[in-house]
Amino acid sequence: MTIPSMLARPHEPPRADLSAERTALFLDLDGTLIDIAATAESVEVPRSLAGLLEDLSDALDGALAILTGRPIADVDRLLAPSRFVAAGIHGAEYRTSPDDGVRHAALPLADAFVARLKGLETRFPGVRVEDKGPTAAVHWRAAPTVADELEREVERLLEGAPDHLEIRHGRRVFEIVPRHVSKGAALEILSGLDRFAGRRPIMIGDDLTDETAMAAAERLGGVGFRVEGETFPAEVADFASPRQVRAWLSDFLRRVGR
Repeated sequence: MTIPSMLARPHEPPRADLSAERTALFLDLDGTLIDIAATAESVEVPRSLAGLLEDLSDALDGALAILTGRPIADVDRLLAPSRFVAAGIHGAEYRTSPDDGVRHAALPLADAFVARLKGLETRFPGVRVEDKGPTAAVHWRAAPTVADELEREVERLLEGAPDHLEIRHGRRVFEIVPRHVSKGAALEILSGLDRFAGRRPIMIGDDLTDETAMAAAERLGGVGFRVEGETFPAEVADFASPRQVRAWLSDFLRRVGR
C-alpha cells in the first residue's frame, strides 16, 4: 500500500493504492463525515452519507467502523436506518457487529460529580455540559472568551473526582474521560475482530481525540488522515472539509466497488 505524505495539501486529497481486500476504514463522524454545528443536536447529515457508508462496508466485507465521541445511539439516529460497527463515547462503548448490542467499557460518572459540572452552565453563560454516562463534555463553542478560566475550573472540580478521570481537549470542548478509554484503544480492539483481521487500518479524523486512533492505525501498518479545522490547520491537514472526505470515500468506492 502506498502511504501518502501526512503533509499533503488539503486541495490535493491523499492518494493511496488501496484494495478492498486489504483495507479497513475507521471514521470519525462530526467534523470528518459531517460538518461541525453549533450544537450536537443541530448537525445536518447529507442524505447520501448513510448509503455511501453502507456501500463501502459491503465492498470491504464489513471492515468499516465509526469511531466517535457521540453515543452509539446518536450514530444510529443520525444514520438511520443504517447500522455499523462502532465505538462510541471515545471508546467507552462498542458494537462489534451492526446486529449486536452495545457493550460498555466504563461505568457512568457519579451523579454528584456531574451535578458539579452542570453548575458551570450557570457560572459561564453559553457553556453547555453534556452528560454522556461514562464521560462528560464541557462545550464552550458559544463562549470562546471564557475557555482559559473554564479549563481551570474544570481542573479544580477534577481534584475532587476519582483519579482515573482526565481532561482531553477537543474542538471547543473539554472532554472528561477515564484514562483507559480512548479512540486508539477502540481501534486496536476492533482491529482484532475477524472482519478487520489482516487489513491495514485507515483512520480519518479532525480532532485531538482522534490522534490516538491515528497513532494506533500507524502501529498496525496503516495511516491516519487529518481534516482541517480548529485542531489541524491547512498546512498539516490532508482534507479541507468533510465534503472532501466524502468525495474521497466516493472515489475509493468507485475504484473498489463490486
